Amino acid sequence: MNFIFVSPQFPHTYWNFCDRLRRSGVNVLGIGDAPYDELEEPLKRALTEYYRVDDMEDYGQMFRAVAFFSFKYGKIDWLESNNEYWLEQDARLRTDFHITTGADEKDAANFKSKSGMKAFYAKAGIPTARCHKIKTRKAAEQFVREAGFPVIVKPDVGVGASDTRRLDNQEQFDAFFDSLPAVPYVMEEFVTGDIVSYDAITDGQMEPVFESMCCFPPSIMDIVNDKRELAYCVADHVPEELARLGRAAVKAFRVKSRFVHFEFFRLTQDKKGLGKKGDYVGLEVNMRPAGGYTPDMMNYAHGTDVYQIWADMVTAERRLLPPGDAARFCVYASRRDGVSYVHTHEEILSRYGGQMVMCERMPEVISGAMGNQMYTAKAENGEAAREFAEFITERAK
Repeated sequence: MNFIFVSPQFPHTYWNFCDRLRRSGVNVLGIGDAPYDELEEPLKRALTEYYRVDDMEDYGQMFRAVAFFSFKYGKIDWLESNNEYWLEQDARLRTDFHITTGADEKDAANFKSKSGMKAFYAKAGIPTARCHKIKTRKAAEQFVREAGFPVIVKPDVGVGASDTRRLDNQEQFDAFFDSLPAVPYVMEEFVTGDIVSYDAITDGQMEPVFESMCCFPPSIMDIVNDKRELAYCVADHVPEELARLGRAAVKAFRVKSRFVHFEFFRLTQDKKGLGKKGDYVGLEVNMRPAGGYTPDMMNYAHGTDVYQIWADMVTAERRLLPPGDAARFCVYASRRDGVSYVHTHEEILSRYGGQMVMCERMPEVISGAMGNQMYTAKAENGEAAREFAEFITERAK
């Protein structure tokens, strides 16, 4: 089997995907923009060959790289980046090279459009916030009269919470329209709730071979826009109702042979037209693993190896790894440069060193959402996870 892994060096733990494929007998071919000498040694060992391009945004260069591997090694069976930024380009390359083991361009369009997701959620029987695709100011004003302030505005196609904002009143509404960007935007009614995710690896029959849940703060948008600290955790289990809805969404979106990250609101108060407190409301789908080093957190929380489970799905179309031996929380907390905190780095290590599983600087490209310095630890329960996050993120007054 010939597998092209796009941008295998980012995030740096993604070398594990390549390593598990190689261990499973796959010929792993990498395409990226980093010089070969800068690749980590485990990644170098996992790759049969690496093709460096100057600019991954240049489709011509990417096309030539795939064509080179196709000529040298024969038919390409898989092409994947597991990275949201490259999903559309991955799909275009699959379409052009007749690689049928992943989403094509038509599928990718459904995955990326926030307004387009609504119909698939409806098909799955999952409620979602009312949404308006902004075309005219007059129509947007009508939507606000119906939904009321606050409303959320965000690019119809975007990565994470990028350029997402909340409009609380007419003044903010006017300011937004006075500087409306050229890209398509959507406007949604505001939902009060915690954010949780259904994370899964699906097989070719759209059945999960692995499931997990992340718990996030209510507003990732504010963390990005206001440069606050991020703290979130991977839980020890997936609630039955969330698992049911996640599986229904997988079927509605026809997600085959992928690592997915589906986000939901868990209502913290009754919301007319959406549900009661504690109910789940669809937020958006991401056809890739949860961001940053969350796959590693899943390993610690569930006592397993999601990289191997994913590789088993690719090579055997089923899970070969037996169930894990742990059920705990794994919690991530980050800090911002230039901010004073109550507890020093040394105090953190002294108190939580025995539970710490990762402690490192975050790459600049994702520090806007995930902070500059991160600490990740195992926790026996949700309360212990909360205490860890508060200890890390408490700012000095």
